[in-house]
Amino acid sequence: MSAIPLQQSVADLEAAFKNFFDSCKGKRKGQKVGYPKFKKRTSSQSARLTRGGFSVKGQGVYLAKIGIVKPIGSRELPSEPSSVTIIKDCANRYFLSFVVEVEPVQLDAKNPSVGIDLGIKTFAVMSNGEKAVSPCYKALDRKVRQLQRKLARQQKDSKRRSKTRIQIAKQHNKIADTRKDFLHKLSTKVVSENQTIVLEDLNVSGMVKNRKLSRAISQQGWREFRVLVEAKSQK
Repeated sequence: MSAIPLQQSVADLEAAFKNFFDSCKGKRKGQKVGYPKFKKRTSSQSARLTRGGFSVKGQGVYLAKIGIVKPIGSRELPSEPSSVTIIKDCANRYFLSFVVEVEPVQLDAKNPSVGIDLGIKTFAVMSNGEKAVSPCYKALDRKVRQLQRKLARQQKDSKRRSKTRIQIAKQHNKIADTRKDFLHKLSTKVVSENQTIVLEDLNVSGMVKNRKLSRAISQQGWREFRVLVEAKSQK
């Protein structure tokens, strides 16, 4: 294999140890960072290639020691990529994620400001009277619980257990993809129509401790929505 992913993995390990020791000494803000662990085979895997290890050739991408692969692109690359990460998720799906430089875009928003109140039944209530209802995850969540009960009864390291594990990962991906699609569309709409956006500062980690509402709160993705709005506002 190429030497570049090996060098990048060593750099990632160095960053992980630095974060761990800084957290122990109190130099790092936020939650405590645990000791670095080896990746599991069943969890997501990734390898990063920098310039010299890959090149974009028309509709294909050349990867060092692998050859040319032809991915289904979600969009055209706005500029020359500086690195690419090959990702394999828990459901055995493969992705190519590029790092590119993007110029900021100036938009003429029609509304001077908007305040957004986040909730569970109705995801967002705007100060201008608009409401955004999040997708219903109940059917997919019910399927996940059913498969998890099946997984608990199966013998460890068996082929049937491995098959059920992949089925659970696929259901989780459906929930995550549905939520991400909704949040991206809503955040784009909010940012493009308003000059100033005001969001309530929620303590999500504290609210998740409520056992009755923790699952519903986690599925909404309030924090992810805030991150998307901030990133798209800066862009």
